[in-house]
Amino acid sequence: MTSPASSRSSRWLRVRTREVSCPVELLDLLPGPDDALAWVSGGEGLVGWGEAARVEASGPDRFAELDRWWRRFASEFDVQDDVRRPGTGPVAFTSIAFADEPGRSVLVVPRVVVGQRDGVTWITEIGGPGDGAAQVPMQRVRPVRRPTVDRYTAGQLPVVGYRDAVHKAVHRMRTGELDKVVLAHDLLAVTDGPVDARFLLRRLADRYPNCWAYAVDGLVGATPELLLRRTGRRVSSRVLAGTTWPRPGVDADELAAGLLGSAKDREEHRFAVRSLAATLSPYCAELRVPEAPTVMRLPNVLHLASEVHGRLLDGTPLLRLAEAVHPTAAVGGFPTAAAVRLIAELEPMDRGRYTGPVGWLDAEGGGELGIALRCAELGDGAVRLFAGCGIVADSDPDSEVREAAAKLVPMREALEDGTTLG
Repeated sequence: MTSPASSRSSRWLRVRTREVSCPVELLDLLPGPDDALAWVSGGEGLVGWGEAARVEASGPDRFAELDRWWRRFASEFDVQDDVRRPGTGPVAFTSIAFADEPGRSVLVVPRVVVGQRDGVTWITEIGGPGDGAAQVPMQRVRPVRRPTVDRYTAGQLPVVGYRDAVHKAVHRMRTGELDKVVLAHDLLAVTDGPVDARFLLRRLADRYPNCWAYAVDGLVGATPELLLRRTGRRVSSRVLAGTTWPRPGVDADELAAGLLGSAKDREEHRFAVRSLAATLSPYCAELRVPEAPTVMRLPNVLHLASEVHGRLLDGTPLLRLAEAVHPTAAVGGFPTAAAVRLIAELEPMDRGRYTGPVGWLDAEGGGELGIALRCAELGDGAVRLFAGCGIVADSDPDSEVREAAAKLVPMREALEDGTTLG
């Protein structure tokens, strides 16, 4: 575990949250590309910049290590919170690896956070004087650079290898080894230089307003799936599993009806909901799970969706709840242990923080964590894109390849905005 910016005590840091007099466009406030932090949906959420502290953890204890560090660090702040809403006071952004190994995960405490929810806008400053008029401090916002995609090339697991992995997984499930596994592959976009996270955030937020557009330490995306939200003793999750995508001559209502009537997709969804409920229920005094899913419609795909709500037995913090439920069957498989072993065998790549928890935490153990889907890992001259699908015994490898391609559309469209590929 490393914490180069956090070796000193936080007692010297003052945290002040105050209301801002008028609404803002959150993503337009981010001053630069290098330290952009975001969790925004429909114009609401949080953005942050600057770095008061950061910590990295890896391995199977990464959730516990990050949780211990954050709770200890946050407990020593001198806090004045004049707003007292979810997302005010001390806040950290986090992005956690899917797998135990290598498992590089990060938690960043920004110096400035601006939040907006239910018509209320606020600013939190860490380490500054915190005085002055109730308006967002003027920051010099550097111009957003528009990238050019020169070409796409195979990542660590090309499409041909992905199709072969799906074929092998289907065979293993038909022998009864497990019920579901989620397999993924990657794609590299070679660009003319570093990609500005703000460029992608704005385009993703505009196209997918009912998703959470996020950025943490170079991982940028727009996820429709909420792993966990904890507010006081209330906890909730949006489970997505089972997918279809637009086809010529088929309207959205027909697609939705077909998805709801698909035995394969309903089975995949049932595994995801069952795994979430089984791992979350020991922490809950009550847990409400819908009897049947609904359909969530996005421009590129439609998902089966279930909203799960519960009341916690105690004050278990969000990161420890996330540790208990990760990976759900929506991103790992069912049963979990067998699925994780099969992913390691058939998916010869490091997912990094793709399909891991991503979002924000407060000092009271609350916050929001999504699942890092529809995302890209930014590099100096290449952007690594990811897509994956839930595989069950009835899955068709060619269909899963097409589904994965549909799930790459959000990031490809965002990257290619203004680009003409030769």
